[in-house]
Amino acid sequence: MTSTEPELTTRVHRKVVDVHGVPASALVTEAARPRAVIVAVHGGATTSTYFDHPGHPRLSLLRTAAAAGFTVVALDRPGYGSSAGHEERLRTPEHRTDFAFAAVDALLRGRDTGLGVFLWAHSAGCELTVRMASDSRGTALLGVELAGMGRTHHPKVITAMEEWRRDPSRTRPNLRDALWDPPHAYPDDVYGGRGIGAGSPEYEGRREGWQEEFARLAGRVPVPVHITLAEYEQVWTNGPEGLADLASLFTAAPRLVLHEQAGAGHNTSVSRTALAYHLHVLAFVEECVLGVPALPSERGHRDG
Repeated sequence: MTSTEPELTTRVHRKVVDVHGVPASALVTEAARPRAVIVAVHGGATTSTYFDHPGHPRLSLLRTAAAAGFTVVALDRPGYGSSAGHEERLRTPEHRTDFAFAAVDALLRGRDTGLGVFLWAHSAGCELTVRMASDSRGTALLGVELAGMGRTHHPKVITAMEEWRRDPSRTRPNLRDALWDPPHAYPDDVYGGRGIGAGSPEYEGRREGWQEEFARLAGRVPVPVHITLAEYEQVWTNGPEGLADLASLFTAAPRLVLHEQAGAGHNTSVSRTALAYHLHVLAFVEECVLGVPALPSERGHRDG
């Protein structure tokens, strides 16, 4: 299908660097004099192409952010892209966190980074990002965006799983349906992950104890945090309830901004409203660059 979207002039480059013998890949756009660097971290079953969908430059975070003056490094998470097949070297969360920090350092070596680095994550990529932001090396970050994540599954997912457990003869619920519903939230040739799908590394399916660890790590993130849940999110509890639940964890964040993205499904950066979403969060990145203090309603600390 030929896109009717206008081409943007920003050039996207694929870069590969060596991290202690393991290749790390990323898509990169560079601003001439960047305000800052955005490191974008994709979710599961895709790669960095999630942030630059082929044929849809208007949906591209890399192109939009570069036009606004930000260099973007969309990192292929450990076990994806060039590091696929090297999972034995990336077995533990600590290995993967170290790998990500080293990859970003190598990709940015010799480049103007402006006033610092901002982490922007989606779905399963939020795990790695929270680990990085809560690490001692994350204290220098400008801020963090976390989209498509949660602590409790959406009622539709819970109901479907309960029905299946009561009657295992039913077809086991497919999480993929929840990830991509409703179809009208996405362009026709994007729906279902066409053009950006990838195999997931084995570790992706092992998340025992993550929710407890997430709650502990979130309370150690010392930088401004922006959280987005889609209007049509069907994997995690969304709306004010889901946002408030997540907000309660980030007790050390000096600023906390909550956002419900209108018209979007779980995959906010390839939904029809991706440009609106990206512009909204880029405004927050700009405020982090400027050091704008939190409004009274945005202070990360929660009483009780």
